[in-house]
Amino acid sequence: MTPRAFVFDAYGTLFDVHSVVVRAANLTGDLQALSALWRQKQLEYTWLRSLMERYQDFWDVTEAALRAAVTQLKIQASDAELDGLMQAYLRPSAFPEVTEALDALQGVPLAILSNGSPKMLASAVQHNGLMSYFAEIISVDQVKTYKPSPRVYALAPEVLGVPPEEILFVSSNSWDVAGAKSFGHKVCWCNRSQGHMEHLGFSADLTISRLDQIPDCL
Repeated sequence: MTPRAFVFDAYGTLFDVHSVVVRAANLTGDLQALSALWRQKQLEYTWLRSLMERYQDFWDVTEAALRAAVTQLKIQASDAELDGLMQAYLRPSAFPEVTEALDALQGVPLAILSNGSPKMLASAVQHNGLMSYFAEIISVDQVKTYKPSPRVYALAPEVLGVPPEEILFVSSNSWDVAGAKSFGHKVCWCNRSQGHMEHLGFSADLTISRLDQIPDCL
């Protein structure tokens, strides 16, 4: 069955989160390790805050994760340098095949469903010239919790007016794939890193390594 809508995760799926530290030219230290730990802490803090029921938006979570990462790695960074990294997070680079993939999928609604705050998502989409592709850009800020809460995945059918089983949700994060599948979406895993699926009892309907492979799998 051809999906009636495509819903994309943003960070790691459309946008390369590791492109951000490339702009940290004046920062000394292992920037690859910093990028990896920053992302790890960012996700951990979303899960912990959801369990604690102490929501902060993704911008604040991302800054807290950055400060935790530089502290753990003993990287010397001034407030100005940290602010520079945060500002760069507003402009992550899209993966090279994103535009071609979105071009090929036009004809049904395309949307983003992301942990990102509205400000962060609008900036990333605009920076990469993708505004015209998306009917909706949906942030978890509407429900004040984070993926993989079912309340987040419920936003897509509510906003788009399409049943979850007729939406193809696309994510590069295997835990996100499991969460969306658990909720009831059809799910495509963009397994960029050739990783392994989390053992959570759910698997993707489609598995690809690049977004432009989606049309050939439908």
